[in-house]
Amino acid sequence: MTTEQPQQPQRPQHAQQSSHPQLAETPGYIWSAVADAPSREVFPGIRLRPLWRGDDGANAQVLEMDPHSHWEGIDVHEPGPEEVFVVSGVFNDGHRDYPAGTFIHAPAGSSHVPRTTTGCTLFVFYPQG
Repeated sequence: MTTEQPQQPQRPQHAQQSSHPQLAETPGYIWSAVADAPSREVFPGIRLRPLWRGDDGANAQVLEMDPHSHWEGIDVHEPGPEEVFVVSGVFNDGHRDYPAGTFIHAPAGSSHVPRTTTGCTLFVFYPQG
């Protein structure tokens, strides 16, 4: 699930003040809300919402898949692994179904063909970009 460089999230106007103000002053401490993340359609019925990108290329995103949508072609995990948490719905990697609450670690060099019949929302993390 290759991605473009996301914009760094901005603090929403409605955010509450923290009872731990030192967190806001800690370099690199960043948060973002999925609803505020820009959405980009990568394939019909599949939208990507970038949440964060580190200086080393590591990145986190949410992938929203409509019912009966599928990745076009084979998704190869390069240069590093892909970490997936199924937030809602049922995700299928072309081999088996993974219901909400499932964690998947796909090592570097592995591949799959993401699809869903029910629709699903995934949290995806690329520790090496």
